[in-house]
Amino acid sequence: MTDDVRDEVLATVAILTYNGETHLRRILDALRAQTGVAGEVELLVIDSGSTDSTLDIVRSFPEVRLHEIPNSEFQHGRTRNLAAQLARGEFMVYLTHDAVPIGEHWLSGMLAPFAISDDIVAVVGKQVPRARCFPLLKYEIRGVFGGLGPDGGVTLYRRPPGELDEAAVAGLGFYSDVNSAARRRVLLSSLPYREVPYAEDQLFGQDVIRAGLIKAYAPLGAVEHSNDLSLAEYGKRIFDETVGLRRIGFAIPRMSRGVQLRLTLRGIVGDTVRIVRDPDFSAKRKLYWLAVNPAFQVRKWASYRPATVVGLEDDEAIAAGSLEASRR
Repeated sequence: MTDDVRDEVLATVAILTYNGETHLRRILDALRAQTGVAGEVELLVIDSGSTDSTLDIVRSFPEVRLHEIPNSEFQHGRTRNLAAQLARGEFMVYLTHDAVPIGEHWLSGMLAPFAISDDIVAVVGKQVPRARCFPLLKYEIRGVFGGLGPDGGVTLYRRPPGELDEAAVAGLGFYSDVNSAARRRVLLSSLPYREVPYAEDQLFGQDVIRAGLIKAYAPLGAVEHSNDLSLAEYGKRIFDETVGLRRIGFAIPRMSRGVQLRLTLRGIVGDTVRIVRDPDFSAKRKLYWLAVNPAFQVRKWASYRPATVVGLEDDEAIAAGSLEASRR
């Protein structure tokens, strides 16, 4: 197939799945309902060895192209590069198997920033926490995406004139592949995802900034997403994220037990105030979260501190604290 024929497809929406039955049918139903996109859209699922009903759900949507790989071959960056190689669209739009598009204009919202400038090569969409998300995570998600830009328009991030230190790169380059889009030609040429164990999206966002290109934040391309994790899983996820950021060069200082205690107490107090004032919760639900949420703050910082001190070459210790390792 020639590149000209491939580019007749406007966008490929790629969903990476592994035991994703919980939200997948809602995702695919939402994709069927998309309107306002002036071009053909391809749906691609890359599954890495699901053992639940994920494959049956995918096969019940005949418009979806399914590509299966062994679980041992999955890697966040490598598999997204594979999706770009398999795709036919001019633009790649990535979803995780637990990110549900909100509204019928999600896709048009994700693609709209590319029309502003050819230098816009990557788009990160908004995430909205699920209604039953535990408060700590709910408030973190709202804080992160609220800080990226106002809901009413597109916010652009580009390398400023002059020298750019690594702290500035990290600040400008925030990126999440839960809900993102990129020009496929860029992924296939100058800026493929790096093949790292974790935080491939953060590295990609930084690479965009370093290259002098533009990253956009598209709040109109919103998905419902918050990790459905138990208390124990949440701690392991924090450990993975922190070690992953250290491995790609983020300067994360070692945390003392005193700092751990201080941040735990500050988090509990802050969340307590937010829960009491939160109009989303009924009085009964507020009482529940006031009792339960502090355990998540304790778990967060009890997992974060070891991740700041573990040796990056100590594979055994890292595997012991890792959610990714526990799921293999």
